[in-house]
Amino acid sequence: MRLEIAFADWLNLIFRWLHVIAGIAWIGSSFYFIFLDLSLRKTRNLPSGVGGEAWNVHGGGFYLMQKYTVAPTELPEELHWFKYEAYFTFLSGFALLGVVYYWGAEAYLIDPEVADLGQFEAILLSIGFLVGGWIVYDILCRIPMLIKNDLFLAAAVFFLILLVSIGTTNVFSGRAAFVHVGAVVGTIMVANVFFIIIPNQKIVVADLIAGRTPDPRLGQEAKQRSTHNNYLTLPVLLMMISTHFPMIFGHEQSWVVVALILIVGGVIRDFFNRKNAGRTGIALKWQWPTSVLFMAALILFISYEPDKGRGQDAEIPSAPVVLAIAQTHCASCHAAQPTDPDFDEAPGGVHLETVGDLRKYSSKILHQSVLTRAMPLANKTEMTREERDLLGAWIRGGMPDGGRE
Repeated sequence: MRLEIAFADWLNLIFRWLHVIAGIAWIGSSFYFIFLDLSLRKTRNLPSGVGGEAWNVHGGGFYLMQKYTVAPTELPEELHWFKYEAYFTFLSGFALLGVVYYWGAEAYLIDPEVADLGQFEAILLSIGFLVGGWIVYDILCRIPMLIKNDLFLAAAVFFLILLVSIGTTNVFSGRAAFVHVGAVVGTIMVANVFFIIIPNQKIVVADLIAGRTPDPRLGQEAKQRSTHNNYLTLPVLLMMISTHFPMIFGHEQSWVVVALILIVGGVIRDFFNRKNAGRTGIALKWQWPTSVLFMAALILFISYEPDKGRGQDAEIPSAPVVLAIAQTHCASCHAAQPTDPDFDEAPGGVHLETVGDLRKYSSKILHQSVLTRAMPLANKTEMTREERDLLGAWIRGGMPDGGRE
């Protein structure tokens, strides 16, 4: 009897579970407060300083929610803060990033075909993107011209995220690059909570306790950052689950994919925000057609593949040539007894050791290694584009035994 604990796998599972739980709590409370803020209505006989109220019903109970324009004249003895959901989402996410992409940098973070990086260099770049993304975003939010124009500021943040996508794509593997775009956006969101929203609220609380009149600009600044978080939530969710979909992160122009995801997610959130604010008519009629149009554009953009010489006259390699490619680049993991130290058994139970195996899993090979280039993981075996093209030509050519040697 022996005990073997796969520490990396268990930490991956634990931190991933915690990340999902914390993320649900944070997003849930964020969505609710945005809904509440937009659904407030001015009614008669509101207490002094109250800007609006909203009645809610849930779980068999009725709730009357009121919001003060700045703050009440006196604070209650018990005040609930909504901040730890955001903090634990970030901490668990960063821990997950460390376990998967820092610990397993050679398999998941680094792609030799993209950039010749060592593990330490790649980790420093990763942290640099997270910190640098927040710093640049915060600077943009403090530019007077942008503060006064929400549309211009939104456009600036949009292009900042695209620049992050272009930057990460040029240094990390496709999978890691896309995850890092989501991680940068998530860092911006939690930093908004940690550095702006909560500190501003604490200043307001301190002013009330001291008998001072709070500065309304503090609430306005926090509201602006909270609105940014709201519009970024749906895009960042898709970016963070993109690791399960090579068609998303494997595209050569992944920055275009990021742009379309930002537009679709932002437009959908705009619909719910306007609906919760009581808007009707044309204000609610354009979002769904627009989101469907851009989602269709995303699908078509990802699915389009240039011919690249796939005509009838294209040479089809022989089965032995293709098998040699698979044995060199795939069989170290996808074998009955993997030689790759990161795997004790073939991932997904997929074996690629014979021509029969290649035919059996041809659709997976075409998708993972040819179209999206998601495999080999981080291209650690350095499969070339020419070898990928040969795999594709053989599969599309009917997978013959003979052909060009």
